[in-house]
Amino acid sequence: MGLLVPLVASRARRDRLQLVLWIAGTAGLALMATAAVGSTFGDESERESILRLTIIAPAILIFRGTPNGAGEGEFAVFLILAFLCLMAGLMSTFLAVRHTRGDEEQSRAELVAATPAARTLPTAATVVHGVLANLVLAIAVAIAFMASGLDAAGSAVTGLAVGATGVAFLGVGLVAAQLFRTSRSANALSVALVLAAYLVRGLGDALGEASDDGLFRTAAWPSRLSPIGWAQRTEPFAANDPTPLLLSIGLAVVLIGLVFVFQSARDSGASLLPGRAGRAAAGPLLSGHVGLAWRLNAGAIASWAVGAVLAGALATTLTPLVDQIGSDAPAIAETLQQVAGPNASLEEAFTVTFFSMVGILAAAAALQAVMRARLEEAHGSAEPVLATPVPRRAWLGGYALVGALAVVVILVLSAGGALLGSLASDDPAASAENALQSALAQAPAALVFLGLGLVVFVLAPRLTIPVAWALLAAGAFFGIFGELLGLPDWLHDLSPFAHSPLPVGGEVDWTGGFWMLGIAAAATALAVVAMGRRELATEG
Repeated sequence: MGLLVPLVASRARRDRLQLVLWIAGTAGLALMATAAVGSTFGDESERESILRLTIIAPAILIFRGTPNGAGEGEFAVFLILAFLCLMAGLMSTFLAVRHTRGDEEQSRAELVAATPAARTLPTAATVVHGVLANLVLAIAVAIAFMASGLDAAGSAVTGLAVGATGVAFLGVGLVAAQLFRTSRSANALSVALVLAAYLVRGLGDALGEASDDGLFRTAAWPSRLSPIGWAQRTEPFAANDPTPLLLSIGLAVVLIGLVFVFQSARDSGASLLPGRAGRAAAGPLLSGHVGLAWRLNAGAIASWAVGAVLAGALATTLTPLVDQIGSDAPAIAETLQQVAGPNASLEEAFTVTFFSMVGILAAAAALQAVMRARLEEAHGSAEPVLATPVPRRAWLGGYALVGALAVVVILVLSAGGALLGSLASDDPAASAENALQSALAQAPAALVFLGLGLVVFVLAPRLTIPVAWALLAAGAFFGIFGELLGLPDWLHDLSPFAHSPLPVGGEVDWTGGFWMLGIAAAATALAVVAMGRRELATEG
């Protein structure tokens, strides 16, 4: 056990930048949500009107949480708790896979196994490291809530709920790492389970029963299947009951116990599930490096596309409620128009807001193509490709092309979902046209993030993943919420999302869009050319 502390410290050093970004970003979202309650959503009577709208449109709860009152603390929890738990789950699963299956792929685990230390020691160090990371996250979230003047007890319960959810998903990530031979497959399963938990919780909230006054909602049984649903059952600032978090801790204990059992029954580098046998001969798609890049990214693109279709469908499906929202909840109407611009009609603002989320998904899908290139380089998988007549510039250009295709796929599918949803609107043709213009408007900003990600990959390859996510998070925060939160104009204008050519007031100004397309093309060209001048950077 004497090696446990050094192993934990080693993991902390390796993850230093990533954890700072995850924890600071999650706490920043918490601070943003709590600060916006008083300044954006009016007084308590206006917040009550907003909560009562969830009876009319319960689909809103898929993106929010369970209402437990209209006080500032309760309303902040309604706005942001489920998303904070989602962030904690993603952070924890990535951490778990990186230091277990990822280390086995890189043969780091074998180096520790060659010492007198037990084979299970690296896993034990990962568990301690993950629990400590979630403890720091819980404290940071609680401080963020208290910084907005909210009750200390409710803030502490909120932080504990987020941290306990992260610990539960730490166990999920550790089990996934035992099941699959590659970190790619383990991460894919882990992310799918985190998103499934978020969606199941949302469906349970939407199917629940509202109180007579419409300010409280009892979630239906599906929500009780999700660690995120357990976090919401603590009811911070209302009941302040941390008891449901015992379910998250219990799940983590059971899963971690299974991990140690599994690890004792398999060889290092092996997995519980056998790898699928490949085809004897590659198909036409894999005859070139571009086809290979597409094949490696297809699963991730499909995952982002599901969210884009849902957002596009909701953008037009809910437009019949726009007039009622404008009359019953003027605070929501004012918020939407602040995001879309003062000249936007309420329906345009509603559609633009949803498609802003689609733009973030498209940018994320594009950046994941860059991250996939980085993983192929770091794991040595790029070397066999580059040992063929494929030059480094062409190899990176293939991933840039796949990233651009990912943007197109996301936007086309979101527009398809919007077209289906527009059938429920009063004016399907106008609703569909507005949705199509809003979808197309997201392309320039998403491509700018692709170009920036490629530049980071070439200039600072080992920082590609954390810096790419940080750029996207900052761009979304400053561009979409900057004016809403009263940030300086120059800070708001730094974000590509601030210049998207959105359909406002019946007109579309593509001036900013064309400039962004030029920036995206220049950044991509710079990265591809510079790739020919640097050596491969594997993990050291």
